[in-house]
Amino acid sequence: MRRLRFVLPFAAAALTLAVVTAASARPERTASSAASSRINCRAPFKIGFPTPLTGGASFLGNEQLSWAKYAVKSLAPRMGLRASIVVGDTPVEQGPAPAQSVAQKFIADPKVIALIGPSTSGSVAASSTAYFQAGMAHVSPSATRTSLTKGGKLEASPAFFRVVPGDYIQGPSDANFMITQLHVKKVVLLDFQEPYSLGLADAAQAVLKAKGVDTIRLSAPNTTTDYSSYVTRVPGDADIVFFPTQKPGDAQTFARQLVEQGKKAKVFGGDGSNNPTQFNVPGAYVSNFAPDITGIPADRALIAGWKRDNPGKAVGSFGPPTYGAVQVVLSAVKLACARFHGVLPNRRAILRSVKQVRISNWILGGTFRWSTRSNDPLNAKFYIFQIQSNGSYKLVG
Repeated sequence: MRRLRFVLPFAAAALTLAVVTAASARPERTASSAASSRINCRAPFKIGFPTPLTGGASFLGNEQLSWAKYAVKSLAPRMGLRASIVVGDTPVEQGPAPAQSVAQKFIADPKVIALIGPSTSGSVAASSTAYFQAGMAHVSPSATRTSLTKGGKLEASPAFFRVVPGDYIQGPSDANFMITQLHVKKVVLLDFQEPYSLGLADAAQAVLKAKGVDTIRLSAPNTTTDYSSYVTRVPGDADIVFFPTQKPGDAQTFARQLVEQGKKAKVFGGDGSNNPTQFNVPGAYVSNFAPDITGIPADRALIAGWKRDNPGKAVGSFGPPTYGAVQVVLSAVKLACARFHGVLPNRRAILRSVKQVRISNWILGGTFRWSTRSNDPLNAKFYIFQIQSNGSYKLVG
């Protein structure tokens, strides 16, 4: 089990973990007064967590929530912190409105002093400015859109951080794997007319075209459920259909319909389709920002503890980075509390401590540290899996 060593000016307190479906603001407190409130490090505080608990990406949010709860339970008492998680539901199908509503509730609650998430890139883009204005650090375990941290026009504020790499790594990594390992000649790329898939498909297509691969671009509404008409447009000699969805059930549908129509192409999904219970057609590929941590010896005790709290559940790829994001937030709180001798002037004191966090024995392997050029992790990478005949995911790249 990982241990963080910090000097703490106050004694450890018992942890009470509370999870609710949304943060609630006290009616007598405004967002402005909440943002400027002093924070007693000995007092209980909340970490907000905007994530999809319903809708097509609910698998992601619920897996992440189980690891967030475990992280707070196992880490906060050792640091002398009295933390709890409050969660706000941000279904991906409903666009930016849920993320914006949840943000206002978290900002108005003075006990919410920092956040993990938002989980999805669209929710980050919709709410990051509001969090920045409130001085609230938000550390995502899964928002990968490149323009959140890189590019000419950033969609996220300086208060946004992520513990996983962006699509500027994922798209080219997937494309280069197709070229060097699968020796593709023709690839169909299907986007879903929303920022996550558009950015990822664009990044992969640019590399494929530069290397002389024949590419065909298709576009489907994000509400599509029957892909048979799109499958008919996949040429018989296509090698891969790049399918960067946030709904793994849709990747499953498309892969099955390819088989039904006798097409040889295999589906290659992005991190949003990484779910063995929903996307398990043999021969298909999927990439993700996290390895299978069950193969990391240093994680054995941590995994055993999580399994005791979540009997019968399998370790996935979205949960472990969430544990890491909570660890980063708690570490930033600890650093700020040490600097200000137990009483923080405001939430912004935590925000200013995030980039100082460095964690040995990182849950995803090695040591975690931040890039000096962006609010991204240093030297992070994507991993590629192929689905086996029994539906399991095998690391292949």
